Amino acid sequence: MNGKEKRDERETDFPLYLYHHGKNDRIYEFLGAHRTTENGTEGYVFRVWAPHATRVSVVGDFNGWNAEANVMSRMVDGETFETFISGLKQYDIYKYCITAADGRQLMKADPVGFHTETPPATASKIYDLEGYRWRDKAYIEARAGINIYSSPVNIYEVNLLSWKRHDDGNFLSYRDLAAELVPYVKGMGYTHVEFMPVTEFPFEGSWGYQVTGYFAVTSRMGTPQDFMYLVDEFHRAGIGVILDWVPAHFPKDAHGLYEFDGQPLYESSQWDRMEHKSWGTRRFDYGRNEVLSFLISDACFFFDKFHIDGLRVDAVASMLYLDYDKRDGEWVPNIYGENKNLEAIAFLRKLNEAVFLRFPYALMIAEESTAWGLVTKPGSVGGLGFNFKWNMGWMNDMLSYISLNPFFRMNNHNKLTFSMMYAFSENYVLPISHDEVVHGKCSLINKMPGEYEDKFAGVRAFLGYMTAHPGKKLNFMGYEFGQFKEWDYHEGLEFFLRENYELHGKLSVMVKELNEVYKATPAFYEIEDSWDGFEWLAPDDADKNIVSFIRRDKSGNEIIALVSFSGAVGVNYYLGVNKKGKYRVAFCSDDAKYGGAGTLKKRVLTAVKQPSHGKEYSLILDMPKFTCLYLVREPDPVKTKIKTKEGTEDDKKVQTVKKTANDKEFIREK
Repeated sequence: MNGKEKRDERETDFPLYLYHHGKNDRIYEFLGAHRTTENGTEGYVFRVWAPHATRVSVVGDFNGWNAEANVMSRMVDGETFETFISGLKQYDIYKYCITAADGRQLMKADPVGFHTETPPATASKIYDLEGYRWRDKAYIEARAGINIYSSPVNIYEVNLLSWKRHDDGNFLSYRDLAAELVPYVKGMGYTHVEFMPVTEFPFEGSWGYQVTGYFAVTSRMGTPQDFMYLVDEFHRAGIGVILDWVPAHFPKDAHGLYEFDGQPLYESSQWDRMEHKSWGTRRFDYGRNEVLSFLISDACFFFDKFHIDGLRVDAVASMLYLDYDKRDGEWVPNIYGENKNLEAIAFLRKLNEAVFLRFPYALMIAEESTAWGLVTKPGSVGGLGFNFKWNMGWMNDMLSYISLNPFFRMNNHNKLTFSMMYAFSENYVLPISHDEVVHGKCSLINKMPGEYEDKFAGVRAFLGYMTAHPGKKLNFMGYEFGQFKEWDYHEGLEFFLRENYELHGKLSVMVKELNEVYKATPAFYEIEDSWDGFEWLAPDDADKNIVSFIRRDKSGNEIIALVSFSGAVGVNYYLGVNKKGKYRVAFCSDDAKYGGAGTLKKRVLTAVKQPSHGKEYSLILDMPKFTCLYLVREPDPVKTKIKTKEGTEDDKKVQTVKKTANDKEFIREK
């Protein structure tokens, strides 16, 4: 072994050591194709892990796909292969030709490749990630000082391939989306955007959830630096970016991770843990250290190289349970005789610890659909270590409730109120996601019973209720203007409805203004983890299909939410309140400008001394059907003494003056 070979061994030994111990969260700096200089010659060094292979070579257009031209050498660990190739350039395509133990030759894309051919082509592309000039410094600095738990989080979930299409049906590019999607999201008042999976995937019908290129954003819309530009533009607009991430399974496409070196490698080799049969995919082996390094590095990669703000981790329940989607006899209990996947639990804890260590501001959001406990609590106390979890129970209850004919809602009133039994057990996101508007489930507006106008009224009331309910918010694209058609990944949204039909356009106006009300009302987001921020007023008006409650901020400011899901006007409805005084209507979903009937003319209500809902005072109003109201108590009049210059009897006069929440000085009469 010559001196240079010894030097290379020393340089690569430590990253390999960490990799094989499941502790390398930067494998994207080591594995894959990286530009370098060797003996004064520029080129690329290729490294790939393939422990069961008898031989590996790099093939591509540059060598005529000749498996004999660039054969790789085994590294010091005996499991990883490496070679240097000069004369290559950006966008050259390549694959690894892997000779399996049984003699088969497998053509595999690079598991840590940064760019790919556009599907249906499947080769990796050489790509240098460095060189993009980020312009989001101000956003990054501001982000570091935000307490996300007591901040507004209102997420617009988007499928980038089908939010909007060109007239010829082609996808918008990442840069097209920067020009159109960014100002749209900003203008509608959202705080965050969440992209359905953008890591490279071959089958469009999987919506991105069957990933073959974990370190490559899909080339359908451009290059990695084009994607950086999109994230950058969102940040410059003050919008956070969350990616949907898929560490639970991968497809069985021949060029992907599937039996990468001829045998199970990234997937488990245990018969009961190898596949998700109903999905037709392979499950990752969370007990293998190299797989842990791969997945944790992939998560860190997008924070590091693409400046993202968070990950929504897909299908967590499928990882946690050994019997997920299995019948008796199709799974083997763990060492304690339980159905818990101990390796997956350890992986999720390790994942979150690694991400938060490097990126303390990160949003790590679990899509966990069961009652698994402590999902958003630290691993040190038995939790999984996420900081947010989708509230699937609330989602299922609410969509079931709003789909009912109002006549039957009184018998299902608990679906409106049950979520408060556990609302503070985790840090929740309230999700109305893409999964709820496909496969015959109907779009959000089409879930609503009744005639055309009633459907819009139902959506407006529901969105008002959702905004006031504890928990961060997420809604899927198209809901904001009432698209009746279910989401179709083949085509863009029906924006013509918003532009050409009155109620659709007015619903969009309401969503925009409601989003602004949410951001401007700390009571709706500052206290999400305790009863200090919530008080029921009327949880039990089942016969009237009405609920009402108070939300409070850290300063004690209050706002009342009163929501009617009834198809009839609540004549002379008594709403119990804590204090006497005047209450102003801060928001009404039935306003004419939102497409409502506009029947609530009185905008300031005076509390009367009449007990109701266990309170001493009541507000009396005719509550419009299918309506959400927000009510804010006006400040009490303030008494102050007015002094005159002369110091006469006027010194003793007392005048009553009003001071509103926006007044900077008392108004004095002379």
